[in-house]
Amino acid sequence: MSSSGTAHENNYVGPIMRQGELARAVAEAAEIDNPGRTVSVFDKVAYLRIQADDEIVIRRQTVEEMLGRPFRMRELEVDLSSFAGQIEISDEKVRFYFKRHL
Repeated sequence: MSSSGTAHENNYVGPIMRQGELARAVAEAAEIDNPGRTVSVFDKVAYLRIQADDEIVIRRQTVEEMLGRPFRMRELEVDLSSFAGQIEISDEKVRFYFKRHL
């Protein structure tokens, strides 16, 4: 993990979410929806930092399965404290990515 002083020196992307049921479901979904990619989850007590190199895709259906209930992507915005990289949201998935790489 990098400190804030060196954060600009890596290609990590992903959500930073308030701790809770949704954050844990998103962390699990990130691991499932990104096979072959190393997804790191850092528990910072009040929030979870979920990150991978270059790109993370999180699918609505996977989050629903982890929560055990219907889920709409706009619910993510309530607990999304911040994020690294650029973000692209649709009804079916959210994508965190970089256009340019270091």
